[in-house]
Amino acid sequence: MGKDECKTMLDALNKVTACYRHLVIALGSTSDSQNLREELKRTRKKAQELAVANRTKLTSLLKDKTISKEDRAEYERLWVLFSSSMELLEVDMKRSLEIGQDFPLKVPTRHLIQTGMTGSTTTVAARAMSVQNMKYEADSNIDTADLRDLQSEITQVSQMMEEMEMKVQVAPWAVEAKQEAGAELKSNMSVGNSSVGVISICEEEPKEEDGGGSRDTGFASICAVLVFFIIVTVAVVLGYLVINMS
Repeated sequence: MGKDECKTMLDALNKVTACYRHLVIALGSTSDSQNLREELKRTRKKAQELAVANRTKLTSLLKDKTISKEDRAEYERLWVLFSSSMELLEVDMKRSLEIGQDFPLKVPTRHLIQTGMTGSTTTVAARAMSVQNMKYEADSNIDTADLRDLQSEITQVSQMMEEMEMKVQVAPWAVEAKQEAGAELKSNMSVGNSSVGVISICEEEPKEEDGGGSRDTGFASICAVLVFFIIVTVAVVLGYLVINMS
């Protein structure tokens, strides 16, 4: 029961941090707006709440001396995944702070970047917050006022990660993976376990079509190289003849 609960909580944290990263990408672009800044604020706070819950649960389980060797190995694996998710969250929060400082909305100091991204980020934020529709209540100065809170929260996340390392001694290199790299992208086991929502993943095209396309591309490249060498050879011969005739 404890392992299933930990996996569900970690799955929720991973999805919220993924949504947060998606929102950070839109900062400073033509998709940037006051609503985006509020979405970022609420999403990162949700991620921090889930992080505290994950830390409390896993810490208590790993400190339990009565659990079996197999259960401890599984909890250590989840702890490493949790630590990795926290590192990504910290990196994205720092990136959000830097970009937010460079692109203030209330008093613009530079033009927003045309990145090709269009549309609203409301759907992604709603998934992170587990709501159907986002309600925006922030003031017009959120882009400047929130930067102070963000800087403080980055410090809190860093301190929490340091405390995690002090309380639980888990060597990442000693933890063995239970599945191949990328296996989670092909599995639907985690779908529905979290109330955060599902981030859809496009299905891969059949390998036969991919192989045929690569063969056609390779044949066209060879033909282009042969034509190039023929043209160069003819040009050299003509140049030699012209020089000798003169």
